[in-house]
Parts: sequence; C-alpha cells; structure tokens
Amino acid sequence: MRKLLIGLLATSAVAVMVTGSAFAEKMPKKVGYVVNYATHEWYQNVIKGMKDRAAQLGFEVEVKDANLDAAKQIAAAEDFMSQGVDVLIITPVNEDAVVPLLRRAKQENMPIVLEGNPVKGMTTLVAICDYDTGYHAGVEAGKYAKEHLGGKAKVMNVGLPLLSATVLRSNGFMDGIKTEVPDAVMVHDLDGGGNPDRSFEVSAAALAQNGDVNVIYGINDSSSLGGLQAWKAAGKSQDDLLVVGTGGEGLAFINAIEKEPSYKIEAAMFPEKVGFTAIDAAVKLYNKEEVPSWIVSPTTPMLGDGWKKYYSVDGNVRTINWDAVNAVKAPDKCMKTAADLKK
Repeated sequence: MRKLLIGLLATSAVAVMVTGSAFAEKMPKKVGYVVNYATHEWYQNVIKGMKDRAAQLGFEVEVKDANLDAAKQIAAAEDFMSQGVDVLIITPVNEDAVVPLLRRAKQENMPIVLEGNPVKGMTTLVAICDYDTGYHAGVEAGKYAKEHLGGKAKVMNVGLPLLSATVLRSNGFMDGIKTEVPDAVMVHDLDGGGNPDRSFEVSAAALAQNGDVNVIYGINDSSSLGGLQAWKAAGKSQDDLLVVGTGGEGLAFINAIEKEPSYKIEAAMFPEKVGFTAIDAAVKLYNKEEVPSWIVSPTTPMLGDGWKKYYSVDGNVRTINWDAVNAVKAPDKCMKTAADLKK
C-alpha cells in the first residue's frame, strides 16, 4: 500500500518554494509538531528550520517527541488537538498507526502536514525525491572517478534495504555513476541499519572479505561515516578512495569533508529547508488553500568545500544561509519513486 501511495503521489508532485518574508494570508497562532525522533541531528535541524520560518511569520511552533514510539506519537498529537493548536505537523513513526489519527483530524477540521513519509488519507506531504538525490550524487561521483580513480568505480553501498526511500537513494546513485562510468560495479550491497555502529560492523566484515573497493556510498551520513571508519580500521589508504555521504544532517559531514581526504561529495538534503517548507504548507492549510499531495523539498550535491555556500560553522553551531538554500530548485516531479521498485 505504501509503495502504491507513493506512486500515486508522484503524478502530482509539485515543487513549492517560498522565498518571501511574509504571506498575504492570515497566520495561525500556534502549530504543533510531533517529531518521530528528536535526538537525531537531522530532526534537530528540521525543527530549527520550522522555528526560524515561524518566527519570520510571527507565530509559535511547539514540539513533542515521540521517541520512535507510535503510541506516544498518537497521544502527543491528540494532546495538541485538545489544546486547540491551529495546524499539526507529523513525522510518522509508523505510517499505519497514523491513519486513524488522520481520520479523526478530518472530522475535527484539524489540518495536518506530514513530513518524510506518506500515509493513506493524508492531505499533503513534504519530502525530498530520494532517487534523484542519489542519482545526482552518483553523476558527480562518476566524474570524480574518471578524473581521479582511473575511470574505475567499485562501489561499497552502505544501504538500508528496509526502507523504500533509502533503496531509491542507492539505486539512484548506481544509475547516476554509470552515466559517467558505464562499467561501474557494486562490489558490496550492505545493510548498515542507518546507524554508525552497524554500518561500521558490516563494512568491516565486507572489506575483510573483498577490499577491492574505491567508492563508498552511504544512504545517510551515519552510513558513509561508518563505512569510512571501517576502511581506516583496516589500515587502508584513502589516496584512491572516494566517500559520498547523504543528508547533510549536521556537523558530522562537514567535519569529515574538512578532515578526511577521501570524503569529497555530500548529497545535501537540507533538513532546515524541509522544516521551512513544512511551515509554509501549514500556513496554506490553515487558510484552506489547495496544496499538492507531495511538496518536494530540494536537494543538491555538495562538492568539497562547496558546503560553505550553504552553511557556516562557529564552534559547534551550524548556521544555514537561507538565501543560498532557497535558491536551490526542487524538481517538478521525482525521476523515480517506490512504485518503480516493483517493476
């Protein structure tokens, strides 16, 4: 059902980018956001983007953390509804668990914006195009391989096969790299679980079996960094290695680009922009405007110190350059969605 829903959404995916400082519409007084996992750096920056945009528009965002507990998420959303917030934003812990909540919200005329994952019966979703994100990073990786790796690309994919979104990123990366290096091959296709410890463990085992790899791709920053740590632990040189990360979740990828000679490309997903766009969608729903079922949030590959165009860092604080990020255009339609995985 989830794959079918995403496929249907793709036909109406529309890129929405609001760069002005204010709307002509009236503003909500309070928006409630129930995040699935607030301690993750990605969602901390999503929240930051929400609060920055809400402050620009003159209203408050309150956040409740489900901490990966679906029952806790439903309770938090119901609490917000009883408080009388004007709009809810939810990142689902479990898509099926949110369906009854969406039904109740419609009965009570409570507008809901979903972030990240679609749910049957939703009004609108704010999310990136996962395949496109991997594809464009793959194209840049292929160019790098042609120039610096002798035109060879032997890939260790530190993936997450449980989720269609992350499978799409991996598939997109391989398709993209093959546009530049047609004989690129995936040597290892791993399940890193999306976390650094598991990614390190499976990468170390794979490299012990076959270390003939010169490209490490991770479906998120934890995956790419776990793969790189396994490479280093094996005592292997980074001279003929390319590492490509995905997410741009926080400071970790910036530190890696600055310190690790092989970490050259980051498929940036701009979590702050996701939060920014979700707030704009919430305002439109509050004003009972028509919105697309899928609002695409933009992504782009960052090459080397290209991250400095979009972010600045002072100690442990990362600050987004909104003008630069808002200038990144989202596609009108995703190249591929989960529906394509069945073909």
